Amino acid sequence: MKRLLLTLAAMIGLATSAMAEIGDDGLHKTPWMRDTFKDLREDLAEANAEGKRLAVIIEQRGCIYCQKMHEEVYSDPALSQFIADNFFVVQMNLHGSDAAIDFDGQEMSQSALMRKWGILFTPTVLFFPEDVPQGVPAPQATVAMMPGAFARGTTTDMYTWVAEKRYLLDNGEDFQRYHARRIQERNNGKFD
Repeated sequence: MKRLLLTLAAMIGLATSAMAEIGDDGLHKTPWMRDTFKDLREDLAEANAEGKRLAVIIEQRGCIYCQKMHEEVYSDPALSQFIADNFFVVQMNLHGSDAAIDFDGQEMSQSALMRKWGILFTPTVLFFPEDVPQGVPAPQATVAMMPGAFARGTTTDMYTWVAEKRYLLDNGEDFQRYHARRIQERNNGKFD
């Protein structure tokens, strides 16, 4: 009986450690997310000043896919460190009432901004270039968008593809080809 109780206690401890932290707004939180005024021009300038890429992650309260991403993907220490080292991540709420300012200068609630941007899935990650022309709304400025929850390999490959600016290369290797190559390399043991 004692052994059973110890086993149950260990399992509960593991389950608890895998759970992601939830903020007062009901969204999952990570150390690499930035608390900003949600003014994308200011956020982009700050990201550039730090030599990082701006990414906006959109989530919603109670999102089981967001939970899955935080507990099974973003919890990976190597991926989490890569994001912290290379990205300035701002979190927005699909149904949030707090204000945000788009690159085109339009200020509205986060929920109105998400409707304007056409965001339908959470989590969705928008990745931006270092320079966004005046008057351009966020979705038109992205270099990549990751709509939905993906496994660690796909997520790692997307963040890496953006960080390495592979979308600028003229070698015909779009994200899908890059990702397929990375899967093959992982399967052949070339890297973890």
